[in-house]
Amino acid sequence: MAIMGNISRRGLLGSAVAVAAAAATGAAGGGTAFAAGRGDTAARAVAGAGARPRTTPLWREFAAAPLTHPQVPFIGRAGYRGGADLPRRTGHGFTANVLHYGAEPGGSADAAPAINRAIAAAGERGGGTVIIPAGTYRIDDIIRIGHSDVVVRGAGSGRTTLHATRNLTELIGVYGSRYGGDKSSWSWAGGLIWLCPEARWTSLTDAIKAKDWPFEGWTGNKRDAWRTLTTVAPARLGDRTITVDDTRGLKRGALVLLRLADDSAHTLLEHMAGGGPGPEAYYWDDKTKLTSYVPYEWPVRITAVHGRRVTLERPLPLDIRPEWDPRLTTLAAPLTGSGVEGLTLEAVETPQSQHLLDKGYNGVAFQCAYDCWADDITVRHVDNGFGLIGASACTLRRTKVAGRGSHHPYYCREGSHDNLIEDFTIEQRTVPAPAGTQLHGINVEGLSSHNVWSRGVMEMGTFDSHRGMPFANVRTDITVNNNGRHGGDASAGPLFGARFTHWNIRVTNGRAGLMRIDGLAPYSATVGVSEVTEFDQIDVPDFTGDLHTRLEAYGTPGAVRPQNLHDAQRALRY
Repeated sequence: MAIMGNISRRGLLGSAVAVAAAAATGAAGGGTAFAAGRGDTAARAVAGAGARPRTTPLWREFAAAPLTHPQVPFIGRAGYRGGADLPRRTGHGFTANVLHYGAEPGGSADAAPAINRAIAAAGERGGGTVIIPAGTYRIDDIIRIGHSDVVVRGAGSGRTTLHATRNLTELIGVYGSRYGGDKSSWSWAGGLIWLCPEARWTSLTDAIKAKDWPFEGWTGNKRDAWRTLTTVAPARLGDRTITVDDTRGLKRGALVLLRLADDSAHTLLEHMAGGGPGPEAYYWDDKTKLTSYVPYEWPVRITAVHGRRVTLERPLPLDIRPEWDPRLTTLAAPLTGSGVEGLTLEAVETPQSQHLLDKGYNGVAFQCAYDCWADDITVRHVDNGFGLIGASACTLRRTKVAGRGSHHPYYCREGSHDNLIEDFTIEQRTVPAPAGTQLHGINVEGLSSHNVWSRGVMEMGTFDSHRGMPFANVRTDITVNNNGRHGGDASAGPLFGARFTHWNIRVTNGRAGLMRIDGLAPYSATVGVSEVTEFDQIDVPDFTGDLHTRLEAYGTPGAVRPQNLHDAQRALRY
């Protein structure tokens, strides 16, 4: 595949390795500082950080064929605009100061109506910036960003605070599970700051109020709100140009949905798991929650149309085969170019709810959003911190979960793809966990793919692969006190699909539990992970036989080069 511009592939690869080598000289993400004072276990966790960095054979192998490597996915274009820097302005001249719409700092009156009026005014003008000056603002309702190109900007997470007094159960209603039981779907959905296209948000909340529990992604509450634009010819994982039958409904810059259905033999699910005897022998038919996630839906922007050839913004995440009825289709009108910046959302402090009975003191949710972002955002005393629900190509940068402890500090579900969460922090809880509660960590599930967690400090939590066979996701350059537990119903199927990678992970308490994955995840890579030992949640592989996994630099986090897999891949710029 051709490289952008006139720079040679060899030159780009050299630059990538040089960047990675420079990063590898220290323990990024606060690893050494976090480990300090934690005794021998912490010392072992960062063992190798002062050793001479060495380029792993796996990186050299990957760089030779980055789009098709069998164990390591290409995630160099994850995030907003294919990994571009976040914009400093929206490109729209309209600016709305919430003080001019009636908001009052000081917390004496509900500022949510004024903030939402300012957001609506920006949206009605085609976009703009909504300014929330320094101060504390009481909000008794959801802050909704439902129009594209609208940015809500505080004065900084240490200066602008929204104090939320009510939860989503109070504001919208009880939200049960479409799979039955007495679970609250507010345990994994919705936010008190909620970025979602206006029409899609209305249809979702109307269904919840009617107790007609919806699907939450791009094709509507019943997954039937789409139409075919064209069928697609066979192609291979990593291709960026595809051949289609009809381009009349396609144009450069358009966002479309690649839809892949499964066949009766479940060969699409087998392909997501890497193929071969193990996935072929797996019994899929009773995994009813997993099979409800299919068809696989992948939103992507078109960058060029020439004849019947269509070039996509990102490489294909999977093969395209005729037996999967491949199509490009319409999708919900997306939210694009919108963000929230520079503020703290603090919920009223209440005890954490019993597991799966969250009331919905939730932080920031991105739903049916593409090319959106959060930057310099702290959420405190929340049930669930930052959510990606049917969201793709979003960047969460400099985000933090703090306060009394949460169920899912970060969650990524309902077919969310190509998102980037970088420079993130999960702080140690400020009060003991009540009995009967649960802590996960950085969650991914529901066929979500090619998401990246980079440069993180997790003072609590775990790497929560929550079944539903997420695949081709990366966690890199993270320090973690691994004291959480993963979840997932048996009907949701495997913990991992293929090409899952953990790269340079510093485990301060030496506890296993989804840190070292070479014995669990098919066609996966575990590189530069601290030595870990099992505890009471011991998992067994979902697939039998040879998992075709890779293990390198075990026990020497920080000494591996490149230190940050995402940074190194981004430098390749395929």
